Amino acid sequence: MKNFKKILYTGGVIVSLLMLDSCQSDITSLNDDPKHPSTVPSGNMLATSMYQGFYYMYTGSVNFNNYRFFTQQWTETIYTQETNYNLVTRNQPRNHFRRMYVYTLAPLEQAKKDLPFEINADPEVVDNKWATLEIASIFAWENIVDTFGNVPYKEALQAETIKSPKYDDAKTIYLDLISRLDIAIARIHSTKEGYPEDLVYKGNMTKWIKLANSIKLRLAINLADVDPATSKTVAESAISGGVLATADDSYILIFDGNTFTNPLFDDLVAAGRNDFIPSDVLINPMNAKSDPRRAAYFENPPSLTSYVGGVYGTKNSFASYSHINENNFLKGNSKANLLSYTEVLFLKAEAAQRGYNVGGGTAAGLYADAITASMLENGISATDAATYITANPYNSGNWKQSIGYEGWIAMWNNPFAAWNFTRRLDNPVLTAPPSSYIGGIPYRMPYSDQEYVTNNANVSSAASAIGGDKATTKLFWDIN
Repeated sequence: MKNFKKILYTGGVIVSLLMLDSCQSDITSLNDDPKHPSTVPSGNMLATSMYQGFYYMYTGSVNFNNYRFFTQQWTETIYTQETNYNLVTRNQPRNHFRRMYVYTLAPLEQAKKDLPFEINADPEVVDNKWATLEIASIFAWENIVDTFGNVPYKEALQAETIKSPKYDDAKTIYLDLISRLDIAIARIHSTKEGYPEDLVYKGNMTKWIKLANSIKLRLAINLADVDPATSKTVAESAISGGVLATADDSYILIFDGNTFTNPLFDDLVAAGRNDFIPSDVLINPMNAKSDPRRAAYFENPPSLTSYVGGVYGTKNSFASYSHINENNFLKGNSKANLLSYTEVLFLKAEAAQRGYNVGGGTAAGLYADAITASMLENGISATDAATYITANPYNSGNWKQSIGYEGWIAMWNNPFAAWNFTRRLDNPVLTAPPSSYIGGIPYRMPYSDQEYVTNNANVSSAASAIGGDKATTKLFWDIN
């Protein structure tokens, strides 16, 4: 980590977060300090986890998840291994696996254990705090399952008693996450506050309900092809319960540029690196459609008068191609939007197209609403949005192309969500770069190499169950 204060939010209490490391010996006694408290307030643990989760789901670093390359929206200028899906040299699967379990999930689990022992006068506020921790955990779990497939779940985060956690079936985890969301929503008292340390919603529990239902909707739509009956029931329940309804409801962390800095700033600006540029896979179709979001997404060096993307998967000159818009995305206090109102509208459009009850609106209307929301989110006028939609209308005969492409474009700065759209809808059609290390494009990340050292029997069983521990192995819900 660049700064230890980014690992633990506020305060001077050091707590071990290494709760899932399968090879970890019993070092808990080393954390005992007779001169200081032995626990961190649960609100601080929430803030720690939220920052870590946002940081590592959103990062552009080649050392972590590489979602921005999986969706082929970024390409490289100095190296080409990552855009060709070399996931071995930099150990990206190991790093993301560890960051999500140890730095994102473990603090939340510890906070849930500590919460009952804290001084809380109002039991309804305690309920709200527990629900906040639970929903934040489920959001992280969805990322892990949709990145790797079958993963340690029921036996995870119990390093004191279970050193080698078993891997659970991904669909079973999905169904359990949906049940957990229902329980968390039912426990919320929306007229009371939650955590003041909440970095996103500042304890507004009405917004946590909307987030929980939106996570349910995302899970439901991912299930649509593999379990349409469950998908329909869960999606309709989520929508009727109330999903994100405005841009202000979105799950956004605005980095403060000090204690919490935007990872893209850390990766590209503070590090002084010119390693990444937008790709031709992204810019070429946007140029063909005269997409007004280009001015928000990209900026040009003096040598260019039009937007030009670097060739994906090959080495490119930084000076010769368009750049990522620094003012909008690369400031220390720029925001990360990990579940947006725009995404929810696209999910609702897909639900409507599949024949689900979405509470009003048609697939075409929701598609137009989603594009408009994306435009407004990026500072484009409603008039320009309307002109674009007229030129690029919804195609009900090839709806996967319409929603897949536009969802991918709109999720340009939420690469994990963009990856979900491309995998589920197979649009836009991405082709393997010329020197792909995996012989295709990635549909998942392979398991951490360290799991084969410390948890070999269980990870090997999981690899066999999913059809092979390869990046080209599709997730259980990605059947088309």
